[in-house]
Amino acid sequence: MVDQNVLAALFGFAIFYGFLIFRKAGGTRKSCLPEETAATTVIDGSECRSKDGGGEYFDVIIVGAGVAGAALAHTLGKDGRRVRVIERDLTEPDRIVGELLQPGGYLKLIELGLEDCVEQIDSQRVFGYALFKDGKSTRLSYPLEKFHSEISGRSFHNGRFIQRMREKAASLPNVQLEQGTVASLLEDEGTIRGVQYKTKSAEDLKAYAPLTIVCDGCFSNLRRSLCNPKVDVPSCFVGLVLENFQLPFANHGHVVLADPSPILFYPISSTEIRCLVDVPGQKVPSVSNGEMEKYLKTVVAPQVPIELRDAFISAIERGNIRTMPNRSMPAAPHPTPGALLMGDAFNMRHPLTGGGMTVALSDIVVLRNLLRPLHDLNDSSTLCKYLESFYTLRKPVASTINTLAGALYKVFSASPDKARNEMRQACFDYLSLGGVFSDGPVSLLSGLNPRPLSLVCHFFAVAIYGIGRLMLPFPSPGRIWIGARLISVCIFLPHLFTSSLYFVPYSLHLSFKFC
Repeated sequence: MVDQNVLAALFGFAIFYGFLIFRKAGGTRKSCLPEETAATTVIDGSECRSKDGGGEYFDVIIVGAGVAGAALAHTLGKDGRRVRVIERDLTEPDRIVGELLQPGGYLKLIELGLEDCVEQIDSQRVFGYALFKDGKSTRLSYPLEKFHSEISGRSFHNGRFIQRMREKAASLPNVQLEQGTVASLLEDEGTIRGVQYKTKSAEDLKAYAPLTIVCDGCFSNLRRSLCNPKVDVPSCFVGLVLENFQLPFANHGHVVLADPSPILFYPISSTEIRCLVDVPGQKVPSVSNGEMEKYLKTVVAPQVPIELRDAFISAIERGNIRTMPNRSMPAAPHPTPGALLMGDAFNMRHPLTGGGMTVALSDIVVLRNLLRPLHDLNDSSTLCKYLESFYTLRKPVASTINTLAGALYKVFSASPDKARNEMRQACFDYLSLGGVFSDGPVSLLSGLNPRPLSLVCHFFAVAIYGIGRLMLPFPSPGRIWIGARLISVCIFLPHLFTSSLYFVPYSLHLSFKFC
């Protein structure tokens, strides 16, 4: 039997190798969703060089005070920069995503000195995931043996976490937070010099800085000035809250491989469990006319594990059902002197894996380390070189997490394609083996080991494992065909390309029009 497994795996690898040789490269991109066009106001250079220009002057202006903006403001302020943050709404946000911080993201939070922001908000420690499929379950623990006992994932109310970071940023004397709406970026001879914005009291003002960082979130109205957004909406999340209920696996996220797509459960406080039901496409049943309640009870509830079902139905009956589109957007910046995009305004991935905050915090660490030696941000030519390096240095971490999010969403979703469903089953069984078979993929998912090569190796290990299973007890023509289709389902490579090449300098990306 062992010999059969080895031969089957080798045969599967041969099929895969032949596919790589003979398959022609191809692919399509979905068209961008329409977004609000951002204005860029052109100003005369003397306006920003003169102190009579009618605006305040800072080292850095940050647009937006969400996770990325607030963390960045504190980080740069702690390094002695004079920072102005302009946020559209400084009241506590109320969102149904951005509630789970992976261990890799928590390590970045510690590196930035912001780890206390998950305290005093009733956050919950998360030690891994439980995976459910067809009545079976398996537990996947984060490989935390080499880390301090305090290291884990954290889950919480997104708004509470953001408010804690805003408070910490505002506590620095050189950081100013102001509520206002940025109307446009101020441009002078191709260089961004600052912003024009409207205050809470409807006063039109300008602010100037040698570096403006746009972190205004997934619905950014400024990103078009600084990047080429290719926004895709593969699905929507339907959000519920289960109250006073204990998950079967305490302190673990729960992922149900349902039809047509996954269902997530994870704690957001000591008494609340967040449930997110993924609905493919951009349209969801109406909440107002009762269609959503019917859909959740008749289509989704029967697929929820029995130990979760009663609490799930109770949450539906309590109401307060919310929806949110899941957006993905590869990073495709137009390097612009004096400006930078960060956070969801810059790069998005499917939120299934909870990797967004980890990418944002990792980007902030990269930017902080780049800017620390640069004492004078007014040296525009040097600043440009540093910012170009940012786009290259962020890629290994960001591309790994982005690629994994897109690939896992496709693998975990049901499909009429037999090869896709075989890959789904192979992934579940592979992870259920435990040991190195689960530790490696979970290290990638958690942001503890965001290495592109490791991602490639584990993805192909799952594919070859699936092919080997198909070849037993004997390789029939139908099984061989499905095995070949395991490679050709185009789950992995398209996402690798839309995340761009990992180690190519950004100047070459521009020259050859990658991404």
